[in-house]
Amino acid sequence: MISSVYIAKNVYGGDGIGRLGDGRVVFVPGAFAGEQVKAEIVAEKRGYVRARLVSVEDPSPERISYGSLPVPGMVYANLSLKGELEAKRSQLAEAFERARIPFGKISFGGVEGQSLNYRNKVSYHFRCERGVLRMGYHRESMHEIVDVESDPLARAEINAKLPEIRRDVQALLTQGSRQVRESVERKASVTVRWTLKSGVQWWIGDAPAGTVLKETSMGRPFDVPAGGFWQVNPECADLLAKAVASKYASWRDCAPDVVDLYCGVGVLGLGCIAASGGKGRLFGAESGRQAVEFAKKNAARLGVSATFAAGETGRMLKKIPFSPSSTVVCDPPRGGLERGVAEALVRSPASRFIMVGCDVATLARDVSKFTRDFDVESVTWFNMFPRTASFETMVCLSRKTLRA
Repeated sequence: MISSVYIAKNVYGGDGIGRLGDGRVVFVPGAFAGEQVKAEIVAEKRGYVRARLVSVEDPSPERISYGSLPVPGMVYANLSLKGELEAKRSQLAEAFERARIPFGKISFGGVEGQSLNYRNKVSYHFRCERGVLRMGYHRESMHEIVDVESDPLARAEINAKLPEIRRDVQALLTQGSRQVRESVERKASVTVRWTLKSGVQWWIGDAPAGTVLKETSMGRPFDVPAGGFWQVNPECADLLAKAVASKYASWRDCAPDVVDLYCGVGVLGLGCIAASGGKGRLFGAESGRQAVEFAKKNAARLGVSATFAAGETGRMLKKIPFSPSSTVVCDPPRGGLERGVAEALVRSPASRFIMVGCDVATLARDVSKFTRDFDVESVTWFNMFPRTASFETMVCLSRKTLRA
C-alpha cells in the first residue's frame, strides 16, 4: 500500500518519521524533515510501520541531488550539511530530554568542513564469483556486497591505492596454491588504514602482529597497533581531544588527577596531562592488554608519568584511585558503560567527569544515572562521521556538593 506522508523529523539513525492517516507512526529511510512523500509500507510492527520511499512530492529546501546511496550507511547523502547538522543536534537534544537530563545550550564542536573523504580506516568484505571480484560493504541486513571501486567516505590516499589492492586481492583469490586461495577466501575481509606518517597499510583478515602505525593527536606522536582503535576522522578527533584537554585545564586547580577509563593507547588522558605541562597524575584503564602496552610506550615518549592497567572497568573499580581531586574521562565503546559501572562511578569520591560517546542512546542512558548527584556543565557534539547517522558527544559533569 502506498500512502502520502508528511515527514516531521529525522530520528537517530537517519530515518524520516511521520504518521499515516490512521495515526500509526511510519519510518521512511531516505525522507527528510519537512517533506511530503509517497511511501510504500514494507513491514508492519506493533505500534509502527516501516516504508520504502517511492517519491518526494514536496522536497525539503535542504535536499540535494547526490543520487542513490553510493555506499551503505550514508543516510544523509542527499541532505545538505546544514540539514544534517540540524537533524543531529535535534536528535541529541531529544535523547537527553527523553532521559530527563537537565542541560542548557548544546554546543557544536566541529567539524563543519570536510564531509566526504575523511575516513582513515575502511573495512571491506570480498567475494570472487566466476573470476569477478566484488569488494565493498555489506548492504544493511543483507549478505549482498556493494562493490566499491571508489569510496566517497575514504581518504583520497586510500582511494588512490584501491585499484592496486583490488588487483592483489583478486590475484590471491584466483592464483597460487589452493591452500592460499582457500585461506584468503575464508578470511573474506580486507582492512585499509592510512596515517600521515605511515601512509596506506592494508591486510586481509586479522591485523598483522607487530605492525605499528604512527599517528598524531594535538601535534603529539602516538604509536598504535595496526588492529588497535583510532578515531576514523583525524581532524575532528583532534577537535575532540582539544576540547577534553581544555575542560580538564579549567578544572585542573581543584581536580588535577586524571582517571582515563577505556583509555585505549592513552590519547585523551595523555593529551590532558601533556597539555598542562605534565602536572597532575594519570591512571588509565583499558581491557586490551596490547593497547595498555602501547599507552605505556606513548606516555614514556611524551615524558608523562602515568600508570596504566589492563582489565574490564567493572572488575577494576576497587583498584582505581578515585579521589575528590579526580577528573574522570570515560570514552567507552558504542555499547556504553557496563552494567553497574555508572552507579559505581557516582558513588566514588570523584568530583568531575567528562563523558564521551558515539551512540547518543547509550550515552543518554549512562549520563541520566549521574544527574541526581551531578550538574551537567556542558554538552558539546562533534560531527565525527559526516553523511552517516553517527556523531560524537562530550558531556561534562561536576558534583553538586561543590556548588553548595
